Amino acid sequence: MKKTFMPVCRTKKEMAVYQLERLKWTVNHAYQGSAFYRKKLDDAGVKPQQVRSLDDLSRLPFTTAQDLQENYPWPLLSVPFDRIVRLHASTGTTGRRKVLVYTAKDIDDWASMFARCYEFAELTPLDRVQICVGYGVWTAGVGFQLGCERYGAFAIPAGPGNLDMQLQFLVDFKTTVICSTASMALLMAEEVHRRGLRDQICVKKVIFGAERSSDAMVRRVNELLGAEHIFDIPGLTEVYGPGTGLDCVHHKGIHYFTDYYIMELLDPDTLKPVPAGEVGEMVYTTLLKEGAPLIRYRSRDLTRLIPGDCPCGSILPRHDKILGRSDDMFIVRGVNVYPSHIDEILSKEKSVGSEYQIHLSRQEDGKDYMTIKVERAQGLDPAGDTGLARKVERDVRKETLVSAVVEIVDYQALPRTERKSKRVFDQRK
Repeated sequence: MKKTFMPVCRTKKEMAVYQLERLKWTVNHAYQGSAFYRKKLDDAGVKPQQVRSLDDLSRLPFTTAQDLQENYPWPLLSVPFDRIVRLHASTGTTGRRKVLVYTAKDIDDWASMFARCYEFAELTPLDRVQICVGYGVWTAGVGFQLGCERYGAFAIPAGPGNLDMQLQFLVDFKTTVICSTASMALLMAEEVHRRGLRDQICVKKVIFGAERSSDAMVRRVNELLGAEHIFDIPGLTEVYGPGTGLDCVHHKGIHYFTDYYIMELLDPDTLKPVPAGEVGEMVYTTLLKEGAPLIRYRSRDLTRLIPGDCPCGSILPRHDKILGRSDDMFIVRGVNVYPSHIDEILSKEKSVGSEYQIHLSRQEDGKDYMTIKVERAQGLDPAGDTGLARKVERDVRKETLVSAVVEIVDYQALPRTERKSKRVFDQRK
């Protein structure tokens, strides 16, 4: 198929020239249209005309989630209201929500950007895409649908939840692609298996979004649905919504879209660039957004860059899956621990399932304790739980330098959800 939605730039050099042109436009647009950005840039001593190279990006001030919340309800607004056609808001549950506004061109750009994701996944106009994520003020459902329709595939806007309806749609409509959170996909896959529907469905591809998916969860969903590919799609409301990148069919990392935004990977403490291959915080500067452009927006999401070229031949660079958030980190006895690290350790152990919980407590002795509850893999004898728990405890201690008590629980004993799974329960707070 013709690559309709891929970048017009054919080389990395061409892309750099394009990025500089768009960076100059973005900074000037924000300075002229937004009182917030004008003050930010003036306080930093930077005028738009001083942006002459991509290296000048480091001179620009950062924008944070706190900035968006403090300037509620119209943070970053950079055009007159008569050009605004829509708003979306983040799913955050603390403080004021982050509200972003969109012009008609922003919506058009987002649709094309998302369509590129479907192109990377090698969908065809004959694919039937069941969209099992939230609609409304959130960006998820409408984003997946915008991209699907722009690409030319068949959208089934199912929304989240209602498991009976979801399974009926899979069978009756012969869905070939599922778009959902990883947790929802696992829930659907387990129910397909329990009801014996595997031979009645036609799912070939699954696209996970909105939460980190462990290797164990990917393997389990693939095993139960028999999908050919499972893709990982990142995104955030501040950068349009979902669809800021996708791994291709080679699954060697997520291609991110450098013609729509510049992504810096910075140490969250020093705010300096991290060396290639090391974990850093994703910082975004948009290149096309009109309604609410971003200048060096600190996402708090953590990942690492993947060096070299992808077998697919795309010039678009790659990052690893989202490894967690800098503010998800918790400290146990002086050691920094990310849930993603526990996730990686558990994914290497074939005798446990994909679902787990981390419980943190502080006892009367004043010390912190960590308990990890993880499901036994389906079909295994509970008689081996003690030995399995001790093995996982040793692995956790070796990899994190923190001791944990591991509790093996029955398969499907931990709750399932159609939204994001809660992994960390901190009773110390």
